[in-house]
Amino acid sequence: MIKKIFISCFILTFLSAISLQSFAQEKKTTASKNLIKTNLTGIAFKNYSLQYERIINRKFSVALQYRIMPSSSIPLQKLILKHVGDDDPDTKKIIEDLRISNYAFTPEARFYVGKKGYGRGFYIAAFYRYASFTSNDLTIFYTDENNNQSSIKLSGKLTANTGGILFGVQHFFGKRIVLDVWLLGPHYGSGVGNFNGIPSSPLNTDEQNALRDQLNSMDIPLTHKTVEVNANSATLKLNGPWGGVRSGISLGIKF
Repeated sequence: MIKKIFISCFILTFLSAISLQSFAQEKKTTASKNLIKTNLTGIAFKNYSLQYERIINRKFSVALQYRIMPSSSIPLQKLILKHVGDDDPDTKKIIEDLRISNYAFTPEARFYVGKKGYGRGFYIAAFYRYASFTSNDLTIFYTDENNNQSSIKLSGKLTANTGGILFGVQHFFGKRIVLDVWLLGPHYGSGVGNFNGIPSSPLNTDEQNALRDQLNSMDIPLTHKTVEVNANSATLKLNGPWGGVRSGISLGIKF
């Protein structure tokens, strides 16, 4: 009888030790559930961002990213100007003078497919993005029937709502350092823009027609345009599909 009690106590003690060890390992693995990261590659495009990720369990996490681009010239302007060439001086002037700013919010839900999990390894994420782009320096050049050239500056913003899927890999270095690689994240949705301009002096009929023709001739693929021009103002409204691709390398810490 004593022998049986001793064996039972030994088994219970052994199982308890395994359970405590497993619990300690689990706690150690999941102790750092919060991650803060910044996208390093976005800096080259004048975009600055922070992403917060919260680990829910071994397989799932949720994240929220905020991105901002202060008012500045178009990223990769020299490359764009090289493509435009010298044949269209008006377009070249528009690109050189144009300054834009933008911001975006991107919530996402991640599923980690590997065995390690808890924010490590290959993942698939579903995300939504709201983005807003603003410009106060969209210069439109036009020439009336008397060959008089004039220009008008339009200001306004374009907002876009898109959704997509992101494939990526995340790795921990030591206890605190996080490396998150966005391999490919296509997203698609719609965008709506509204830009307005006020001429320095009232436009006559010829100038109104010339400006209206110039705005209507702007080639914006797959986008519906609405142009309104009168003596005292010009309005350009845009409505159409919008999309892009998320990719980059983020570095951060976990805590």
